[in-house]
Amino acid sequence: MPEKRSVDSSYWRTNLRYVAVLLVLWFVVSYGCGILFVDTLDRFRIGGFKFGFWMAQQGSIYSFVVIVFIYVQLMNRLERKYTIERRNTE
Repeated sequence: MPEKRSVDSSYWRTNLRYVAVLLVLWFVVSYGCGILFVDTLDRFRIGGFKFGFWMAQQGSIYSFVVIVFIYVQLMNRLERKYTIERRNTE
């Protein structure tokens, strides 16, 4: 059986990996789509506005909300997994 300390450090390592990946995703969407790829995205329109402008103004906010929900789902799954492992170590 794994030790409690090993289970805890594995839990936090996984949690930090989730946070890092989701922050990189948010950066790519907000900075990349709103600033770097704006000329390419401006070829498309949403509600009469160029898509690059829309991503800079609204898209990064919407993507952040979606990322929060993804994080909640990932953490719920992680909590279930490590709760079972902690019970097995006690």
